[in-house]
Amino acid sequence: MASSSSSSSSSSSSSSSSWLSNFWSSARRSKTLTAYSSEAYKSTASGEGLLRRLGLFDLLLLGVGGTIGSGIFAITGAVAHDVGPSVIISYVLAGLVSALNAFCFAELASRFPAVVGGPYMYAYTAFNELTAFLVFAQRVFDAHIGAASTTRSLTGYLVTTLEIFPFFKEHVPSWIGHGGKEFFGGVLSINILAPIILALLTIFLCRGVGELSILNLFMTLTKTIIIFLVIVIGAFEVDVSNWSPFAPNGFNAVVTGATVVFFSYLGYDAVTSSAEECKRPQRDLPIAILGSFLLCAILYIGVCLVITGMVSYTLLGDDAPLAKAFELKGLKYMSIFVSVGAIAGLTTTLMVSLYVQSRFYLGIGRDGLLPSVFSEVHQTRRTPIFSQIWVGAITGILAGLFNVQLLSHILSVGSLIAYSVVSACVVTLRWEETVVSEVSTRWISTWLEGVLFLLTIACCGFGAGLCFRFGASFVLLLVTVVIAVIAVVALHYRQVYVDPPGFSCPVVPLFPVSCIFFNVFLFAQLHQEAWLRFVVVLVVSVAIYAFYGQYHAHPTSSNQIVIHDKPALEEALITNHDQDTFKAI
Repeated sequence: MASSSSSSSSSSSSSSSSWLSNFWSSARRSKTLTAYSSEAYKSTASGEGLLRRLGLFDLLLLGVGGTIGSGIFAITGAVAHDVGPSVIISYVLAGLVSALNAFCFAELASRFPAVVGGPYMYAYTAFNELTAFLVFAQRVFDAHIGAASTTRSLTGYLVTTLEIFPFFKEHVPSWIGHGGKEFFGGVLSINILAPIILALLTIFLCRGVGELSILNLFMTLTKTIIIFLVIVIGAFEVDVSNWSPFAPNGFNAVVTGATVVFFSYLGYDAVTSSAEECKRPQRDLPIAILGSFLLCAILYIGVCLVITGMVSYTLLGDDAPLAKAFELKGLKYMSIFVSVGAIAGLTTTLMVSLYVQSRFYLGIGRDGLLPSVFSEVHQTRRTPIFSQIWVGAITGILAGLFNVQLLSHILSVGSLIAYSVVSACVVTLRWEETVVSEVSTRWISTWLEGVLFLLTIACCGFGAGLCFRFGASFVLLLVTVVIAVIAVVALHYRQVYVDPPGFSCPVVPLFPVSCIFFNVFLFAQLHQEAWLRFVVVLVVSVAIYAFYGQYHAHPTSSNQIVIHDKPALEEALITNHDQDTFKAI
């Protein structure tokens, strides 16, 4: 009897050990970056992949459309009220950090020009399968809630605009668009207009990337022209005395403001998700990423200069600051233009967000980490219809039943994590090919040593952020910075770096590791509930991977990662007699 019990215990222990061994083995799988193969475009030629229709101008508009939205129509006023006219410096500081991130995205977009996935795909190649899945989960969680919150804001602007006409004045019930009809003490907040808008946009996106490009062109040009008019007309109403005092609450308030407005720049990374639908990805993706970021930065700074110069910063707030500034100057007609611009801005932001999320699901579905139905592409429309409908449905449920705007303080966690991982990918992919095969006589491999240095820099960034947030001793802050600098120096001299094909991020590893440090620094400034949300999503995503992903993933059989080579592409397509596909590319 004792022998039987001992045998059962031994079998259970062996089974547990085997499960952990399989989990660890699966989690460490990764994709391989190889030279060009005609297989990379085989799916395009056979009708299984996405259609390559986007040119440089389309990509630029996609980046601008995904970036400029509620940030410029609401956040500018709220931050200006707390920071003063020095909100301009906040946008400049945030822009500098975002520029570093943009350079990292540009290099990886050039190295991964033929596939969808964005940060998920970069992490899959630079690190491992589990890291890639965790990046996907954190990013898509933010994206769902962010899109639902944007939809709620859009319904509010639409109803407010309709109420300009007497027929609608005070006749639109709350459950249609104004906030929402609350039930069970506010647990549910019904808004019927939000899912209707999402359903219409989802149907539109399912029709194809060409239709998206046309609507995005119209909406983005509309809001850009209106913002330009705001800057030009507002410039004639500027009173320089309103810029004094410039920083009434000190430099700390300026830095805190930078952590808030940093999220206004998020969106240009949407360009990377269109890689498989871009005509000339290796050339156009880096240009579109950097170009859209630069244009958005100029518009943001221009708007800040105008509104803080038109009226005192104490009169601004988060309730339509642009419209309020013009009303105080007696230019009420401009509020109509601002409302139209806000509707156009929120619509493009929402539309690009839905588009990007569907491409995230498409990439991860191809690799088997989620059911294969997410990887299905419509034979005629050449769009991932199931993924697109799934994204629209989840967002519609959130926007229609809950006031997700209350959750805004836990957002941006996924973006900061994804951006940090992207920066780390730039560093590891530069030296992975050189050092991964070296036989080291030390107790730790060169590759793992480099990863530990990157983790050290991230921890120092978080520590510095906590010191700044809670007003800790300057000496403690200085110590974290010194340790980070030592890790950067070690990364520089202990690794061998190779130049990548295509666009190259400058000053590697300094630029990418600076991104990691500042991104995690900003992460430390977030609400403590955002940290809890990060841990909860982390645990849930690990569980999903452990019980589903590790058993169904097939990283070597799909989505081959390639370095784009146009002559080889031309030869492959001509050999296959696919002239129409070649012309489309």
